[in-house]
Amino acid sequence: MSEDLWTSAVPDPTLEAAPSEAPGSVTVIIPTFNESGNVRELLRRLTDSLPARLPVEVLFVDDSTDDTPEVIEKAARDCPFPVAVLHREEAVGGLGGAVVEGVKRAATDWVVVMDADLQHPPHLVPELVGEGERTGAELVVASRYISGGSRAGLAGNYRIAVSRGATWLTKGLFPKVLRGISDPMSGFFAMRRPSVTAEALRPLGYKILLELAVRCRPAKVAEVPFVFQERFAGESKSTAKEGMRFLTHLASLRAASPLARMIGFGLIGLSGFVPNLVALWLLTRSGMHYLPAEIVANQAGVLWNFALIELLLFRDRRRHRHWADRIGRFALLANADLLLRIPLIALFVGKAGLAVLPATALALVTTFVLRFAATEALVYLPRKGSPERRAAH
Repeated sequence: MSEDLWTSAVPDPTLEAAPSEAPGSVTVIIPTFNESGNVRELLRRLTDSLPARLPVEVLFVDDSTDDTPEVIEKAARDCPFPVAVLHREEAVGGLGGAVVEGVKRAATDWVVVMDADLQHPPHLVPELVGEGERTGAELVVASRYISGGSRAGLAGNYRIAVSRGATWLTKGLFPKVLRGISDPMSGFFAMRRPSVTAEALRPLGYKILLELAVRCRPAKVAEVPFVFQERFAGESKSTAKEGMRFLTHLASLRAASPLARMIGFGLIGLSGFVPNLVALWLLTRSGMHYLPAEIVANQAGVLWNFALIELLLFRDRRRHRHWADRIGRFALLANADLLLRIPLIALFVGKAGLAVLPATALALVTTFVLRFAATEALVYLPRKGSPERRAAH
């Protein structure tokens, strides 16, 4: 459950903290996790940077365990624009999930997403929106990798290498979607609110721009150069755990289409031969007869495949069914594949007149397609009428 703390932070008590709807209006969404040392300076710089003619409000979506919400409330009293706080008791989806919660509450023409640590320069907020208005772009990205931009604020060669490697990886996996986006790892961007279908977003971790670009497919993208600054206060939230979440999120996004899921399903199935053969070798060496050993070893491959499929292909479709139910159904389908294959081979040989090898190959392909379809339908497709079922389509 999340807790809303909508706090009017404008000196005029008649102003409400609900989102505005003026033409060209902007909601600046700032996800925070223990950023109390940065808040006052961030709001001061935003106050200095935002022109009075721009209808703007600031929304902090806060997952902090410190006094960040209280610091925001105090610092906001000096701001000439509305400032609101949405404090979440559970940090669902991490930083990306916080941004999605902010987008759902924004009723402005534009949303601008930026970090609270001042590595994203606040003076670029009006420039991002202005570039979108000038070019008609739906998404405007602040990029470190175009002329005039720099990643100077990244601490050390290791973080630079990780950032660059992640950029190459994402652009390699999504060449068409990310065409025109030189910095898909950027966390600083502006997007027209009507172009965002918040219900379709299922972020994991902190790389929300990639999620928005892949799920929402903005028709036109523009970029503005920016110099990545050093963190003003506090510690970086980039950890090895976040890196693993990022890789998992990449796999989930890449497997979003049915064809990609089928290919991934097949590759995972092939990888299952390794634990299967290792288990068979261990069991036979321990003295077990090869026939029961084959059956037991097959379950090792089934468990391996289930774990990878859960993690990489169907991470977003696990809530509607208990894990024991999912693994039971998956194991039943995987073992039924063996029982179905032999009658199919006999059918192809006896009725279709195929030789044994082509008949076996055709049976393998047939049972693979059937198992993939049955796995998706019987294990991971949400029940009819559920929100997850509608999102799956």
